[in-house]
Amino acid sequence: MTLASIQAYLPTVWLTLQGFVYYYPLFMSYLWMLGAILFYWRIERREPNFRHPPIPADAPGVSVLIPCYNEGPHAAETIAHALNLDYPDFEVIAINDGSKDDTGAILDAMVADNPRLRVVHLARNQGKAVGLQAGALLARHRILICIDGDALLDPHAAYWMVRHFDNPRVAAVTGNPRIRNRSTLLGRVQVGEFSSIVGMIKRAQRIFGALFTVSGVITAFRRSAVRQVGYWNPDALTEDIDITWRLQRAGWDVRYEPHALVWILMPETLKGLWKQRLRWATGGAQVLRRNLDVVLHPSQNRLWPLLLELVLSLVWAYVMLAMVVVWLLGFVLPDDWFPGIGSPLIPQYSSVFLAFTCLLQFALSKWLDSHYERGLGRNYYWMVWYPLLFWLINTAATVVAFPKAWMIGKGKRARWVSPDRGVHMKTGGDHG
Repeated sequence: MTLASIQAYLPTVWLTLQGFVYYYPLFMSYLWMLGAILFYWRIERREPNFRHPPIPADAPGVSVLIPCYNEGPHAAETIAHALNLDYPDFEVIAINDGSKDDTGAILDAMVADNPRLRVVHLARNQGKAVGLQAGALLARHRILICIDGDALLDPHAAYWMVRHFDNPRVAAVTGNPRIRNRSTLLGRVQVGEFSSIVGMIKRAQRIFGALFTVSGVITAFRRSAVRQVGYWNPDALTEDIDITWRLQRAGWDVRYEPHALVWILMPETLKGLWKQRLRWATGGAQVLRRNLDVVLHPSQNRLWPLLLELVLSLVWAYVMLAMVVVWLLGFVLPDDWFPGIGSPLIPQYSSVFLAFTCLLQFALSKWLDSHYERGLGRNYYWMVWYPLLFWLINTAATVVAFPKAWMIGKGKRARWVSPDRGVHMKTGGDHG
């Protein structure tokens, strides 16, 4: 094939790739909105206010597991909220995973005044997965509620999650994280992101049959199910994604409970945000590598759409990168090298429709989550920055993460790093 014949096909190829780059996120946006609306109509609208959870007569005991690594600034507040759980029979197990700061001393000081609290000290940093397994092995109860060392658990969260375990097929119930630091642009945008992206996707995935991942910051597990699949994987960069797939591949059901709230801290610097998104993307790529064989198992076909979405999202990121590179080369190479190509961005009226869809998704999600948190509308203005800032970061993280995940050797321990937790705040906005 000659250079001239290749150049003759370039406009057609360019338009095809441009259509994929444009229509794929557009299609997924409307699919998520449809799923979220169905979830609300079938399930959510029938529920009472999240401050008045259904209280069973024979509520099973729960063990709250809190792995901690260098959580000195947050440990006391997190433990205090966990101990304030509105539930008849529970214990709190804090796992100090070889912290190098004063986390261990803070936890030990709280034990004497709190009989529900137990503290476990690991000699050296083993990673979150090992910390969770240590807590699970020591837990007295069959339901494990796992939260992060900086998370503030809502007092009613346990009731909302535990009720799902009446169904013997349920292995895990993930809750609804809410952002509590919003003093910067990044913080405010992430408030909207967790509603319009995270919460909406989980609602839709629950309706369509399977979740891509539970939220590592708040999930209740059936201990016997976790034990069956071998506990959390110590070499997974995102142990929450990994165990979600292993549970569902083993035939268990995983659910989303929007009434179960937890208030969390998120990165508020570009460096911290990049490190977080790169870890998430690398963990997702690890899951893709380890679960490609799911297509060979017809009994696990409910996971096929999740795998397809993961593959298409990866392809989208690389196609977008390739189009940007070709477009930039067009400015420095002779005009006849890339004839008939334009900007990788969608021009004129199409971009207006994409922006309208984006704002529609944000508006719908904020309405859904306004049942749990007041004042979300104040962040609507800041969401205009989401496509520009977060799409760029997430796309770049996906491109970098894919080869990185393939190079990470199996058996390499995923250890803790101290994340960017933003500007610390005591409270998280207006609670509904």
